[in-house]
Amino acid sequence: MRILIWHVHGSWTTAFVQGPHTYLVPVTRDRGPDGLGRARTWDWPDSVVEVPPERLRDEEIDLVILQRPHELDLVDRWLGRRPPLVYLEHNAPDGDVPRTRHPAADIPGVTLVHVTHFNRLMWDAGPADTAVVEHGIVDPGHRWTGELERAAVVVNEPIRRGRTTGTDLLPEFSRAAPLDVFGMRTEGLADHLGVDPGRCRTQDVPQSELHTELARRRVYVHPVRWTSLGLSLLEAMHLGMPVVALATTEVTEAVPPGAGVVSNRIDVLTDAVRDFLADPLHARAVGEAARAAALAHYGLPRFLDDWERLLKEVTR
Repeated sequence: MRILIWHVHGSWTTAFVQGPHTYLVPVTRDRGPDGLGRARTWDWPDSVVEVPPERLRDEEIDLVILQRPHELDLVDRWLGRRPPLVYLEHNAPDGDVPRTRHPAADIPGVTLVHVTHFNRLMWDAGPADTAVVEHGIVDPGHRWTGELERAAVVVNEPIRRGRTTGTDLLPEFSRAAPLDVFGMRTEGLADHLGVDPGRCRTQDVPQSELHTELARRRVYVHPVRWTSLGLSLLEAMHLGMPVVALATTEVTEAVPPGAGVVSNRIDVLTDAVRDFLADPLHARAVGEAARAAALAHYGLPRFLDDWERLLKEVTR
């Protein structure tokens, strides 16, 4: 099958393109948002092929995966036709959530695919056919050493995103353990929060180094209030890290008992962080349980099998 998909979400796409198909990704001269082409920081197979927009009209395309509302207009302009359509929604709705209608709700013939059951529940999909294909992770392997008595956090743009990503909770966590916050545009975070820089260090490391650096920290903290299920949480579990997370969105499904501590009580979470720092053997045991749970629920084979079934249904 030849699938047209834009490079929008690098981590998710890295798992998706491990399948058996040919994946056509638009590439523009400026490699802007509508034409990023192949990833430069993730390892994608040769089956991912860059195609300039002006060549797409002549390409054989069996299915299009949309991820942003305006991509349907690009399909009409660049292809001049509409192959079978899947709209992949990565995010939970914003705004007036009980009444947030999805942009794909009124696209004729589209199949709307969510990455979590929580997202499917919260979006108003109208008459559109919906499905859930939960995340899959390319296994980075068990790397946890926990050698550094610090807690790891992964978040992009924490100052701008604020309460959504739980940035305001970081001072409380920093009193339980010194934090290393990884992600884009994290500069100035300690000053913004009024926290000792030694208790809230920030780093934007290359993707190729991120997993190893995370795994050197004793525990992973996921303070996110309202996003879709963060891939960084699932990656930390794959690494064998014990996790401490808010019980929001899909987290309660992702982290079963024994694989970490999940609660909406900050005192429970900060106590758990202190416990993991004080007891590395306990941290190791919980991290191993987290890895086993992640492999069972979010392993790559299950993810690819689920997508294969859905793609066959959509194109039959």
